[in-house]
Amino acid sequence: MNEINKEDITVDQALRPLRWEEYFGQDKIKKNLRIIIEAAQKRSEAMDHILLCGQAGLGKTTLAYLVGKEMGANVKTTSGPALEKLGDMAAILSNLEAGEVLFIDEAHRINRLIEEVLYPAMESRKLHLIVGKGPTARSFSIDLPPFTLIAATTRENLLSQPLRSRFGAIFRLDYYGLEDIKAILKRSAEILGVKMSPEAVEILSKASRATPRVVNRILRRARDYSEVHGQPVVDDKIAKKTLEFLDIDDAGLEPQDKRLLEVIINKFGGGPVGLGTLAAALNEDRGAIEDIYEPYLMTLGFLKRTSSGRLALPAAYEHLGLNRRGELL
Repeated sequence: MNEINKEDITVDQALRPLRWEEYFGQDKIKKNLRIIIEAAQKRSEAMDHILLCGQAGLGKTTLAYLVGKEMGANVKTTSGPALEKLGDMAAILSNLEAGEVLFIDEAHRINRLIEEVLYPAMESRKLHLIVGKGPTARSFSIDLPPFTLIAATTRENLLSQPLRSRFGAIFRLDYYGLEDIKAILKRSAEILGVKMSPEAVEILSKASRATPRVVNRILRRARDYSEVHGQPVVDDKIAKKTLEFLDIDDAGLEPQDKRLLEVIINKFGGGPVGLGTLAAALNEDRGAIEDIYEPYLMTLGFLKRTSSGRLALPAAYEHLGLNRRGELL
């Protein structure tokens, strides 16, 4: 890992909310989680297993750690791709202590064989293992202590139904409102010691894709720009220059977002166009289009999914400065 990545991870950890009061937005989810936590505490039980769904950067990991802190429990973290063998999952489960929280990110990428180990662990706190092969193979079970599994996924549709059904509650995180993003930005700026004008807060918040992780990333680059140019305050000019060198427009669109819209408009007459055809035209993975680009474009009202394919909406033409024939206005 290079030094830049190390710095970013350190800053991300510093900016992560440590108390419910510091976690802005997702109010309904926070309220419901706190009820589940309080009920579990009153019964002196481990809380139900929780599934968190939503786009990357919306705060699923932060919620998992807040739950752990509220429960007074240690949080052990892993991810779907890291669980390559049955032994990996068995080792993690067998080393859990009573009341601990196991957080699995990218749960939709858990191997189906490993899921089979999770089912009895979640339902009856049993770890079933098979030792040996062929006629000499034998099975045995290990009792597990009470624990809480919190899983996070950006693609809920890829989770198997047997796994999904074993969670006591499923919460879907949505994009943040502008005022919540502003509050997050101001808090992060205060932690980093960055002074910002109200105009800069407005500009950077609107370009954040309504996502905390993105607004924090933009803030770090605005801090860099202001320090390099000897500016004590991030004002509207620095905010605009920051977005310019990041190649982000005032609505938060990046080059690939705009290219996707332009391809639909220019190559396919505004659509509708099928996902496979669009992916081929962009030389892009279908999953990236569905998970990364489309959700935000649909939130802005620039794109619509129909039974016939993807359709560019009038707001997209207006934002790109194109007429209905795809020509510049």
